[in-house]
Amino acid sequence: MGIVNGIGYLIRGAHLVAQPGLRQFAVIPLTANIIVFFLTASFLYFTLSDWYITVTGELADGWQFITWLVGPLMLLVATMLSGYVSVLIVLILTSPFHGLLAEKAEELITGETVQMDTRPLAIALSVPRALLREIQKLAHYLPMAIAVLIISIVPGINAISPFLWILLGAWMMSLQFVDYPMDNHRLPFREVRAACAAKRTTSLSFGASVAFVSGIPIVNLILIPAAVAGATLFWCEHLRQHRDT
Repeated sequence: MGIVNGIGYLIRGAHLVAQPGLRQFAVIPLTANIIVFFLTASFLYFTLSDWYITVTGELADGWQFITWLVGPLMLLVATMLSGYVSVLIVLILTSPFHGLLAEKAEELITGETVQMDTRPLAIALSVPRALLREIQKLAHYLPMAIAVLIISIVPGINAISPFLWILLGAWMMSLQFVDYPMDNHRLPFREVRAACAAKRTTSLSFGASVAFVSGIPIVNLILIPAAVAGATLFWCEHLRQHRDT
């Protein structure tokens, strides 16, 4: 049931963010994602095109048929990489706006006003605070990533490394987006980890869904607002109640 719930939160988040009360708060993350995606895709396309021309130009006449295989494969890889990279960049650059979207989504879901400090100083400090949260997530991720990397190069046990990378990616995607509604309530990052761990199956399935969609061309352009709204639903329906108990 937790697996179905996790996947469902991303789908429900996409429907939620399309509602009139939330659309305007998704504009900046959506626009940034589109711009960064096409800049990244253009860079990768021109870089890989030079490589493609060099490699195919050196092929013997009898091996020219390979170009029919390499070309589409190169385009697919470049598009998927562009999606992954653009999502990561936009998550960092527009993190304060994700908090605002999560705030408005929670108010729409619960009908209650999220108590936020609207003083000018507090608003000014929200940007460095959001960047600090991103650094905390990175500090949480790196030791685990290094451990999985070591496992990946150890003969015998490296067979499980792809599964571990998938789990790690799913876990971090879950933390990344659940952090936005919880940060709005000034909850420390350790509580984000504890809340997601308490609903681990749902958290991992939600994070895995986000990671999977991030590699799908065009669809990944609307991923970030949908994931923020989905994570807010997750917080309101499960994580907040768990914390209150």
